[in-house]
Amino acid sequence: MNLVWALFFLVGCATALVRWLGGDTEIFQQLVNASFDMAKLSVDIAIGLVGLLALWSGLFAIAEKTGVISWLGQGLAPLFRRLMPEVPAGHEAQGAITMNLAANMLGLDNAATPLGIKAMQALQTLNPLKDTASNAQILFLVLNTSSVTLLPVTIFMYRTQLGAANPADVFVPILLATTASTLSGLLAVMWLQKIRLDAVVLGYLGGLVAVVATLVFWLGSVPVDRLADISQQLANGIILLLMVGLVAAGLWRQQPVYEQFVAGAKSGFETAVQLIPYLVAMLVAIGIFRASGALDLLLDGVRWLLTALGVSTLFVDALPVALMKPFSGSGARAMMLDVMNTHGVDSVAGHIAAVMQGSTETTFYVLAVYFGVVGITRIRYALWAGLLCDGVGMITAVLVGGWFFAGG
Repeated sequence: MNLVWALFFLVGCATALVRWLGGDTEIFQQLVNASFDMAKLSVDIAIGLVGLLALWSGLFAIAEKTGVISWLGQGLAPLFRRLMPEVPAGHEAQGAITMNLAANMLGLDNAATPLGIKAMQALQTLNPLKDTASNAQILFLVLNTSSVTLLPVTIFMYRTQLGAANPADVFVPILLATTASTLSGLLAVMWLQKIRLDAVVLGYLGGLVAVVATLVFWLGSVPVDRLADISQQLANGIILLLMVGLVAAGLWRQQPVYEQFVAGAKSGFETAVQLIPYLVAMLVAIGIFRASGALDLLLDGVRWLLTALGVSTLFVDALPVALMKPFSGSGARAMMLDVMNTHGVDSVAGHIAAVMQGSTETTFYVLAVYFGVVGITRIRYALWAGLLCDGVGMITAVLVGGWFFAGG
């Protein structure tokens, strides 16, 4: 992480120096402005997370005290025993991981991040080397960076606002891309950690594939113009059901749910404050890299190379999303909207940009938040495994997007 973080600064400043020597006298001011803006954004993000972390930490406390977490963990215990052998049966980390992954699958980003932080904190209690990522923490982080999303509601809404003829026509391509990303990351980490692919693991993975196939089949019967609305209602209904269900479970178990919620919410507030230094470090470095023009140079180089090789460049206009996605979720979202506005929401580039946005998570952001909150500085191969997910997701997005929207 030290090397990657430093490279953002060094490459960005070197690019800015070349531009200054070429006569761009405003470039240094742009870099300074970008660093200040990103530092402010870091604090804004952390403050924005305070309420969400407090809410979900409070609900998590109720779930833990009422036994819901333990019950969820039991359902995945056979899989966890194989993927995370260092996590004892019934440990709180199992339930937290389960809830985090479920929130990711449903596209509930606001719920997934606080639950992911709770899971990482629980895994840290089992970590013998507190500054070094454990095998279980790396596997969990990779599952988050790949981010299986069964209901990409947010992308549907952006396409609707920009006047797409069929806002949800990217649903199946996103599902295929995000599934490929997750499976590649999971299998890569299993190989690195020498985890055996036995009948139990194959059964769970087969179940995931079956769920995806069933969802595709069911939503295939829904009118396209109602798909986004149904998906959004389903996601909101699941959030409310989860909240009400946890409170009801607490009352049924005769637990002091209000006191438990408040105690959990206090820990969520403290966690949000701890995030600020790590967010400032990562986002300022990314802001300098972006403002220097290094990203634009990289994109132009890819376009030139593909043209020289005779490869179609239809997807290159969407490539800024792929290049920004590992670094910044908001940056990638802005890139996607820019591509849609510039080339048309229903253009090939517009479609592929949407599929890219839904195929993976922001690796560097997830890494900075989840490892930063528990003080891990030695990340081992977590970054490269996460970037593998990004690469597979983006390549699949290009291939599937071309197949669906460009005839090949």
